[in-house]
Amino acid sequence: MANTETHSPAAPGDPEPSADGPAGPAGRTGLRKDAAKGPATGRPAAGTATSTAAAASDVADAPSDQLAGLGAGLDALETHAKARVPLARILLDRVVPPVVAVALVLIGWQLAYHFEVKPHYQLPSPADVARALQDKWLDGTLLGYVWESVSRGALGFAASLLIGTPLGLLVARVRFVRAAIGPILSGLQSLPSVAWVPAAIIWFGLTNSTIYAVVLLGAVPSIANGLVAGVDQIPPLYLRAGRTIGATGFAGVRHVLLPAALPGYIAGLKQGWAFSWRSLMAAELIATSPELGTGLGQLLDQARVDSDMSLVLAAILLILIVGIGIELLIFAPIERRVLRSRGLLASNR
Repeated sequence: MANTETHSPAAPGDPEPSADGPAGPAGRTGLRKDAAKGPATGRPAAGTATSTAAAASDVADAPSDQLAGLGAGLDALETHAKARVPLARILLDRVVPPVVAVALVLIGWQLAYHFEVKPHYQLPSPADVARALQDKWLDGTLLGYVWESVSRGALGFAASLLIGTPLGLLVARVRFVRAAIGPILSGLQSLPSVAWVPAAIIWFGLTNSTIYAVVLLGAVPSIANGLVAGVDQIPPLYLRAGRTIGATGFAGVRHVLLPAALPGYIAGLKQGWAFSWRSLMAAELIATSPELGTGLGQLLDQARVDSDMSLVLAAILLILIVGIGIELLIFAPIERRVLRSRGLLASNR
């Protein structure tokens, strides 16, 4: 009687033997393929789908700090680690270039004075201008001129900020308001600030109100237009995500709209300060009165009346230094911090 082999049925979890045997290469390959595909359709097996869904559920249920760590790790994979920049390199990159530029300007100025490109009473030397500044310092009046203008500029800019920010939000979010006054804001931004001085003198007289009115009319359009540009550059996904989590109305403006529009808003603030400072100087040059005090603009006009060219250039130099100083000490650090927090600026800058 022929011997017949009997095979016990495979257990539900046991793989079926392949042509190369259970332990052969083909068997192992078949096991891996069969684990990922269904019986005859090539679809993922139920176990694989279940594990994928579980993994997705684990990611969805992961704490926010773990997700933040995952994002930081992915960012680290895409960026190259940079060593800390030495102080000497920072000085070489940031300090030396402007110092060299100023030195070249002074050398050219001194050469023009030496060869009398203009008569000496029209073009004094750098030493003459420095002497004029020293005289005002020794008189104890130099800081008073600077403080008078800086305080006016700061107050006027603060008022412009309080007016320009809600105006910019209104123009950016309300279509009818944008169609009505959006072009007017753009036109006001391009209008020279000095054009408002005669009208402001007629309206308010030779008072501080005239100066502040000119500053407001020069700075508000720039701040509002900067915010409008920042809001227009917000990805729509951010706004939809904010509405999904309930950030609507004032909460949406505070937590979604303004933070997302911050780069454009800061650019508008920088331009607004530049316009307010220029407007202030124009107003101080024209609106002169003993009741108004003496700022840098009035100092410049007094030097013109006295035909003191050294003092004229000294006043221009002070106006330039104050404008650049405010930009470098206040607005530039804020802008770098915002850009760095968004990954738009290298950490060593």
